[in-house]
Amino acid sequence: MKLNTTSQYAIRIMEMITKDTQKLHNAKNISEQLSIPYKYLTKIMTQLTNADLIKSSRGREGGYSLIKSPSSIRIVEILEAVKECMNEKNCLLGTGLCNKVKKCALHDVWEEPKKAINDMFYNTTLADMVESKTI
Repeated sequence: MKLNTTSQYAIRIMEMITKDTQKLHNAKNISEQLSIPYKYLTKIMTQLTNADLIKSSRGREGGYSLIKSPSSIRIVEILEAVKECMNEKNCLLGTGLCNKVKKCALHDVWEEPKKAINDMFYNTTLADMVESKTI
């Protein structure tokens, strides 16, 4: 399993904003620091703003900041904001849809790890992620 590029970028953006909640982060600096193309980044920022995870302040000294505390933002909220599908029914092996009726060779053994991954996204907050990372 791999998160799509937009989801990866969204988590990295939120992580960056979380590391310094005392300042506004402008899109140009985020784009440069995270090596995300500017237009792509602004699209993601719009999705995060529409999901009420970040707020945008306009003007010369404007930028982006978190709306809520990092401890109240779960990773799943970020993924949902950028339309990452958490209940993916596509086969891990790429054979199309995979379910209890039409199973691939890994369907049964993949159920437990898939649940663990989903639980991690639902139970991990931005604060947890930033606190556990040593930079």
